[in-house]
Amino acid sequence: MSYARDRAIGSSGTIEGQAGRPMRLEIRDEMPADETSIHALNAAAFETDAEARLVDALRGHGRLQLSLVALEGPLLVGHIAFSPATITQPDGAVVEGIGLGPMAVTRMRQRLGIGSRLVRTGLDRLWVAGHPFCVVLGHAGLYPRFGFERASRFGIRWERDVADEVFFALELTHGALYGVSGVVRYAPEFALV
Repeated sequence: MSYARDRAIGSSGTIEGQAGRPMRLEIRDEMPADETSIHALNAAAFETDAEARLVDALRGHGRLQLSLVALEGPLLVGHIAFSPATITQPDGAVVEGIGLGPMAVTRMRQRLGIGSRLVRTGLDRLWVAGHPFCVVLGHAGLYPRFGFERASRFGIRWERDVADEVFFALELTHGALYGVSGVVRYAPEFALV
């Protein structure tokens, strides 16, 4: 399956909030004024501040290919980052793509569809920009909803040892992973956290 056949565009609109009340949500590119809020959101959403430091490092080294925020009015309630990822094939050839992560939604707004809107909007933008594939290390119940499949299906694996059911790949361009196999490497900043 490729993303081009199954994509669903949308970056703003209303979603059902808590107690069934509609919630206006805007998805947009991060701006410099968002950096402190993005750091705080990522630090609060995960067990440690590693993801927050990772986003700061990716930004500091110019490796954020796409960084989107979700706003509920003036409040930043979600964030998603995309950075370079490569597949090194057995013959040494390198195939360039993109990696998703981290993604965070403020705890009080989780399970309302904010994360899904961030993922869909990000994948739409990557598809339009012509990125061939996206990889992600994440929850087995979340990413298949967007067309991600176990990376092992394509003959690729992450350079670190992780369970097969949590490492995924998605062709953004039809056939982008055909005949490709090897080891996925994220941006060097991932090794620092």
